[in-house]
This record gives sequence, C-alpha cells and structure tokens, in this order.
Amino acid sequence: MTEIEIGRGKRGLRAYPFDAVAIVPSRRTRDPEEVSTHWQIDAYRFEIPLMAAPMDSVMSPSTAVLLGKIGGLGVLDLEGLWTRYDDPEPVLEEISQLDSAAATRRLQELYEEPVREDLIGRRIREIRDGGVTVAGALSPQRVKRYHQAVLDAGVDLFVIRGTTVSAEHVSSRAEPLNLKQFIYELDVPVIVGGCATYQAALHLMRTGAAGVLVGFGGGGGHTTRSVLGLTVPMATAVADVAAARRDYLDESGGRYVHVIADGSIARSGDVAKAIACGADAVMVGSPLARATEAPGRGRHWGSEAHHRLLPRGERVDVGTIGPLEQILLGPSHMPDGSMNLIGALRRAMATTGYTEVKEFQRVEVTVLR
Repeated sequence: MTEIEIGRGKRGLRAYPFDAVAIVPSRRTRDPEEVSTHWQIDAYRFEIPLMAAPMDSVMSPSTAVLLGKIGGLGVLDLEGLWTRYDDPEPVLEEISQLDSAAATRRLQELYEEPVREDLIGRRIREIRDGGVTVAGALSPQRVKRYHQAVLDAGVDLFVIRGTTVSAEHVSSRAEPLNLKQFIYELDVPVIVGGCATYQAALHLMRTGAAGVLVGFGGGGGHTTRSVLGLTVPMATAVADVAAARRDYLDESGGRYVHVIADGSIARSGDVAKAIACGADAVMVGSPLARATEAPGRGRHWGSEAHHRLLPRGERVDVGTIGPLEQILLGPSHMPDGSMNLIGALRRAMATTGYTEVKEFQRVEVTVLR
C-alpha cells in the first residue's frame, strides 16, 4: 500500500472513498433477470444483501417486519426510543418538528429516559410475531447489562455496534467486555463492529463473530470526522477487511466471516461498489430514512447524535421520496440512485457478467483520482 509523506515527521497511507473508485465492465454481460442477489449468514438466508441500520429514524418493529418481508434484515436499536417509551410515536413526531438549532439538546433530553428490559422483550416479540428474522443491536457498553433480556425474548441475530469496537478494549474503571468469551457462550450468531483496518478486523474475527461491520464516522448525519478527527475512506476500509477475511479463512481452517459495509452507503452505486470492494452485504441508514414508512418522518439521526457528553452526529433533513419497497426494488422515478437500490445492484452485476454476490466481489475496479 502506498505511503505518502505528509511532512518530514509523518507519513500516511493513501486511502479511497467509494466516490474515488468505479466498477469496470467486463467482456461478458448477462440478463439482469438471471442475477441472484441472495445473501446467507449462518442459517439465515435473505433475498437481498442489505441490513437496515439500528437507528430510530430508520427502524421500528413494524418497519423491521416490512423489510424482512421484502427480503432484507431490519436491525432494531435496543437502546433507542422503542425500548425507552411505551409509545414513542409522540416523541418521534416531536423530533421531526424540532428546530435545527435546538435539536441536539432536545435529543439528549429525550434519550435520558432509561432503557427498560420489559420493552426490549416486547419489541423483539413484535418483530417475531411478524414472521421474519429478528435482529437487535446493543452498544458494547450495554451488552453485559441487557443481553440476557435480548436472548430471553428470542433474537435470531445479535448485533454489537459502536463507533469503534475492538477486541482489546482497555479500562481501569471497569472490567471490559470480553468479546471472545461472550460470543462463545451465546447460542446465536453475533455481528460486531465497526472497524476499519485489517488488523482490527482480524482480531474481531478471532472472537468468533459471524460478521464484522466495516466503517465509522462516514454515515449520513455523522460528525465523527469533525468531532474526533476519525474516519477511514470506505473503499479502502472494505478492501482491507476483506483481505483480513481471506487470511482468517486460511488461519481458521475454513471459517468464513461476513464483511458488512456500514457507512457512506448513500446511493445505489455505493451498494455495488461496496460489494465490488469485497463486502458480502451492506448496512444502510439514510436511504431508508427517506421511506414513507420510516419512523423519522423525513428526518434522520443516529445514536451518536444524542450522546450525553460528546454528540458526534446531528439530526438531518433527508425528506421522503417513496415507499420502502420502491426504494429497494423500484421502479425508480429518480435519476440519482436514491431508488431501486437492489435493481441497480442487479444491473451492475449483469453488466459485468456476474450472477452471484460472492462472484461480484472479484470484479475489476479502477481509481478515478
């Protein structure tokens, strides 16, 4: 990998965002109808390689069920409004109407309501009653406290998601979560992240995770880059983590860990580029927040936006463009890649001659700048 001299005392690696790379057409093309976009992780098969980000503006129990029936996987934030309030609809309506200047402070106040274990169980059961695969997310800081309530309610896939999750967290104040021991003792597959480098991903894979989330600080509404100075361009991050997956496959004697791009997936072309760089699936937030069924009512924010001490996100206005099914499967009436995300992926695969998502990871890409 190329290093660039920043100054006499510092060198840095050159890295690329999705906007800086493009997929190269090949000598063979296919009919889009002959392309399969299915994805399987552990025992769970999905018709589209897409997870909805655990954000209150994106996922409610009802939208998780709807996405599951469309063919994707909805992940509910088990520390969000749905596990803090019996009826969060009035709160969601208030957030959608907040003045931008006052939004952050009011979000902090609304999220001071404590998480309730009974509501964790209730929301998981609501999704299960919808007949779809159930996935819920906790931050690493709250996993120990609430994981039993999640398991007792019958979650299928457990997501541990934070801005940055490492397998070697060090703290003198409290005993850190031992990811390897925790995952070993669970009876459900665990997806964990974010990470953005080869070494960090390799360590997470060694914990026994079924999948790792790649990326931090690059999603819609995130200000992590401005607040903490942290970011890794996603094309490079996904490619590096995909290399870790390949090496871990050899190291472990054949254990395959799924790579899920989580960040900077704004348009349909970003979905295709993420998989072309090595991802098995993508985790999407802002494009789904624009659905008519989205709880955010045309507004979008993540858990970083209401952090009590250091918010690293903001509530943003993304608008509403159409139903969730149309955003994912079309037909599209928008020329900017904001609708028919999976139809565009299918066409990109067909244009380059690939019929399976795993095969499409081998497609040639080029650097634009």
